[in-house]
Amino acid sequence: MKVLFIGGTGIISMAITRLLAERGDEVYLLNRGNRNDTLPENVKVIKCDISDEANAAKLLEGMSFDCVGEFIGFVPSQLERDYRLFRDKTRQFIYISSASAYQKPPKGYVITEDTPLENPYWEYSRNKKACEDYLMERYRQDGFPVTIVRPSHTYDERSVPLGVHGNNGSWQVVKRIMDGKQVIIHGDGSSLWTITHNSDFAKGFVGLMGNPKAIGEAFHITSDESVSWNHIYQSIADALGKELRPYYVSSQTLADMSSYDFTGSLIGDKANSVVFDNSKLKKLVPDFKAEVSAKEGIKRTVEYVLAHKEYQNEDEEFDRWCDKVIAVLDNAKEAVK
Repeated sequence: MKVLFIGGTGIISMAITRLLAERGDEVYLLNRGNRNDTLPENVKVIKCDISDEANAAKLLEGMSFDCVGEFIGFVPSQLERDYRLFRDKTRQFIYISSASAYQKPPKGYVITEDTPLENPYWEYSRNKKACEDYLMERYRQDGFPVTIVRPSHTYDERSVPLGVHGNNGSWQVVKRIMDGKQVIIHGDGSSLWTITHNSDFAKGFVGLMGNPKAIGEAFHITSDESVSWNHIYQSIADALGKELRPYYVSSQTLADMSSYDFTGSLIGDKANSVVFDNSKLKKLVPDFKAEVSAKEGIKRTVEYVLAHKEYQNEDEEFDRWCDKVIAVLDNAKEAVK
């Protein structure tokens, strides 16, 4: 297949790019060139900031694709631009939305593609829904060949999956475990969550590419395994060979005590127990199977991050915030006594 990805080097898209390159597809990436140094040699790059629509249109002139994948579209205006650029250039347009757009709190813990898209807590998720609505309107009115894909918590070797972290990513929490410090876990750690390794996500995504039955449809792609947050954090500690010292704080308290957007990321997403039903995906991609368990994937990621200093991004502000929250809540407990 001849494929173009807008972006193509992020956590989700890099695994797909590598998988397609490995099997010999003709892969183009349209991006600004900031993270292209580890791309396979047979991947072609169209260096461009797609927000410069006129330049993008010029560079794409005369080109057409079997599939275009949009990984960095967050608001409807960006998808309106994509429609203008690609309406006559692709047989399929796959948009990466988000499973966080599903109803929060969910009426039932099993999530299917028929679960309503209603998230009053997170603007990011509402914007993703608005993007979906626009694209499906273009499909119904203009025949634009849209497929919607909703990932949940997808990760790769560069970042450990967590519930509570600062603006610089996961390393500071890993470091707190290594240093024997207490680690904040939302709730009591018993709610169920699904993390999906990007190599597994890629298999589902590629299975939808070029499939006419996927046009005009939405799919989530996740692991079938649901584990507790206690399991996730314990797996990190096990991979480090360290003791886990959890400090449990309700999600609402975290949202109230922080300038971090825990209202969106926790109350609007990770604080809710979810189990994803991937039956719809498997009907079209019967060979799809998520093979990397949460424990194994976390072990691989921890080992990779420990071996690569460039992903050990210190976050002193978040570290101080954790210490402050723990001290304030401990003092409050003492005052109650």
